Amino acid sequence: MDERIQQLMQKVRRIEIKTHALSNNVFAGEYHSAFKGRGMSFSEVREYQPGDDVRDIDWNVTARFDRTYVKVFEEERELTVMLLVDVSGSLDFGTQGQTQRDLLTEIAATIAFSAIRNNDKIGVLFFSDHVEKFIPPAKGRSHILRIIRELLTIEPQSHKTDICAGLEYFMRVQRKRSIAFLLSDFLDNSVIKADSEKTEVLRNRLAMARQKHDLVAVQVYDQRMAELPDVGLMKVEDAETGHSLYLDTSSKKVRQLHADHWKQMSDSLENIFNRCRVNHTAVATGSDYVKSLKALFIRRA
Repeated sequence: MDERIQQLMQKVRRIEIKTHALSNNVFAGEYHSAFKGRGMSFSEVREYQPGDDVRDIDWNVTARFDRTYVKVFEEERELTVMLLVDVSGSLDFGTQGQTQRDLLTEIAATIAFSAIRNNDKIGVLFFSDHVEKFIPPAKGRSHILRIIRELLTIEPQSHKTDICAGLEYFMRVQRKRSIAFLLSDFLDNSVIKADSEKTEVLRNRLAMARQKHDLVAVQVYDQRMAELPDVGLMKVEDAETGHSLYLDTSSKKVRQLHADHWKQMSDSLENIFNRCRVNHTAVATGSDYVKSLKALFIRRA
């Protein structure tokens, strides 16, 4: 077997073991409670018990057997879950023992296994500044493993980001209501350049997607995006444009300007999500993403 393929299979297996265990043990109740089924459907009848709602009495069966019976309903559980996954170049950055792409892959795999565990369908849309690949929703372990392999191996044609492009394609192909997880670092000009025309377009697309689907946003980021270390002269490069420059990180003013810029972007993103009523959370590389996801699910329950 080719060594590269063997290494890939080993990596897929490691992610499967870790994320499958998390979805079974950590999110056993939270996922099910946070994302409801389509409604209630009739399951069976049983004899009336004290405390049962009298509105559930089945009068036809009761009259036939001369004892009181009630209808039992169960939740129509099957849902369609879509992962909208950013694969732009900026996700290759990471300083905490993993890249943002590594973190995003684990989060996506954990959500996917949680969906399958609840008998939900799962699909994926990969996007950069255009749609790179679409995998229609389906069930089963083999389908999940295909998704993980694609997460690990996809080589996007573009390094840039356009969240609106991903949202527009998603709304065209996914007519049926679904739960959509938008996974990205959100380093998009519509966020970076706050209050621009592109920002308004993003708000509109998010609001439209939120109206048609149950949309949830998960931002991944590296701590050095928020705070520069004091290490002297540092060369930084924009992975999406190739533009590079040197920063004197020994300068307190430079570090403060960087922190202020990050806060401005974070505030802009928070404002966009809040205005569109999109549930969201942010997860840093090297941190416990399980804690962040559980908190998000509990808020929704």
